[in-house]
Amino acid sequence: MRWLALCCTPDAAADDALAWLALSFTPRVARLEEAVVAEVSGSLRLFRGARALRLRLQADAVRAGLALGAMAWAPTALAALALARCPGAPRQGPLAARLDALPLAALTAAHAHHAMLARLGCTRLGELRRLPRAALARRFGPALLTALDQAYGDLPEVHDWLTLPDRFDARLELPWRVEHAPVLLSFAETLLRQLCTFLAARHAGVRTLRLAWQHDAMRARDVAGSGELTVATADTTRDLQRLTRLLGEHLARTTLAAPAGEITLSADTLLPLQEGSHSLLPGPSDPAERATTHALLERLSVRLGADHVREGRLQEDHRLDRMQRWLPWPAPASPPVRPPPGPQPTWLVEPPLPLRCDAREQPTYCGALARISGPHRVEAGWWDGPGQLQTRDYYVYRSAARGLLWVYHERLSATESARQRATSGWFLHGVFA
Repeated sequence: MRWLALCCTPDAAADDALAWLALSFTPRVARLEEAVVAEVSGSLRLFRGARALRLRLQADAVRAGLALGAMAWAPTALAALALARCPGAPRQGPLAARLDALPLAALTAAHAHHAMLARLGCTRLGELRRLPRAALARRFGPALLTALDQAYGDLPEVHDWLTLPDRFDARLELPWRVEHAPVLLSFAETLLRQLCTFLAARHAGVRTLRLAWQHDAMRARDVAGSGELTVATADTTRDLQRLTRLLGEHLARTTLAAPAGEITLSADTLLPLQEGSHSLLPGPSDPAERATTHALLERLSVRLGADHVREGRLQEDHRLDRMQRWLPWPAPASPPVRPPPGPQPTWLVEPPLPLRCDAREQPTYCGALARISGPHRVEAGWWDGPGQLQTRDYYVYRSAARGLLWVYHERLSATESARQRATSGWFLHGVFA
């Protein structure tokens, strides 16, 4: 077996984050006194060896903002912890020889009897191990011998394996009362790092997260005890920088009703995050490019307002001008619909603009038009009542001055044609970007 002991700062939140970080490398993780120990024998081949795993772990700890302390490898968890406590201990050679050279403080069970053992002339684990076992058990109890045997691999170890919760919920008490919402971001970053570490261990991402704050007890009577905001992303992500920027945009437009003394970050719904393979050349299928585009649209949606950033969505309708509708971005997921029979214009001209005709009875708009495609005949809308029937032939024309245009010709009966001779029957109904 191959155990890795990780030491971190004495902070409960950091300890949780370190355990979640280790769980992203192996499912066999446990807390052992002030450290987190992980059995990584089954993960070494996956991560291409111990050195590559250690470098990857250190890089992930830096991205998560964890102050990773000493780490050590050993065949047992107690031995790995003892070696991690002594940075100058030898890292190569037989386990017994390496442990024999360690001071008594490296093993908690021996450190508790340090004063008495020092009077007996024992200052290192090797000297303690050479004492008579029966007399050692009578003087100091069986716990010392058990810890020694487990560290040296003579007795099996028993661990309470850590498991990840189903949802993320982290709380942070602020060092002072914060009066302005943008200042909360510097404290929320700590919770966001923990969230991303938690999501990496779950191989998941989020679409929404909630930041809540508790107002100071000395607030005005008409002020609520807490406030919150919800941050939504366009796609499932656990990108720390993206979530930080998006949360900062929301906080910049938030006003605290009273000073805040505590914040809470929670993510109730975790979604599986599929890691897509990167293409050799950047392009529309590149996951990194899509993530960058979504991040830009998220920031624009917060700054300009949801109604000012829209996306086109197809809907079922036989009338071409009603096959597409623009919704605030990101629009909720909708069931799949049939693709339109032809290209849909970026902007509709409402109401349709009447066009003139030339001598050949062809429409003109800022000069002559060249037909690209069409006609596409539409006879629909009668179910909406009298006067709603559409009898049109749609075309795509190119204008040298205006680009691609969406034009239709109204097909009228003989009576309607005589009544509407003043118009040509041609209308501009849309413009392509």
